[in-house]
Amino acid sequence: MQGLESLEFRDRLGRRLIRCIIGLSLFSVGISLQMNANIGAPPWDVFHQGIANQTGISIGKIIVLTGFSLLLFWIPLKQKPGVGTILNALEIGLVADIALGIIPEPSNILIRVPMALFGIVVVAIGSGLYIGSALGPGPRDGLMTGLAKRGIPIRKGRTAVEVIVLITGWLLGGQVGVATFAFAFGVGPLVHFFLPRLAVRKNAV
Repeated sequence: MQGLESLEFRDRLGRRLIRCIIGLSLFSVGISLQMNANIGAPPWDVFHQGIANQTGISIGKIIVLTGFSLLLFWIPLKQKPGVGTILNALEIGLVADIALGIIPEPSNILIRVPMALFGIVVVAIGSGLYIGSALGPGPRDGLMTGLAKRGIPIRKGRTAVEVIVLITGWLLGGQVGVATFAFAFGVGPLVHFFLPRLAVRKNAV
């Protein structure tokens, strides 16, 4: 029975791919909403903004370059990328460039605050879909799990890496604000809520 369930799970690859692609697009839109609200970007995107400010390269392209650069660190950690890993590295940046150009940047703080908060919720929903598709972790998540296999707890490793990229991005001109910390503390519980509700289940019909 377990073998049959695993076979059915593999047979749902098309459904899982669609969920992954939609999830990554939502993730991109969510971070774009937060960035264009201009009250603080997510920690990694503070880094992306900082690099973009210094190089003149678009934020989306920086996201793509960062994702593929992080995959190089997977080699000594003996991590294997999946289809979702490659999609993550490519799609988020490509969609973010489009979304950042379309989403307005309101001046009214009464619009900017809910816009940023809504962006965090959209990121969590997108994360639930793409993580729940079980097609491989994103470059950043895979780095954390690889470090965990080397004896570094995920919580400590993730915190250390995100603090480093946040400070680096801020020094390079990335935008740190109240929404940065709202994302840091809020997205985890939200993903925890959405993930079991959006994941493709192995015993689903």
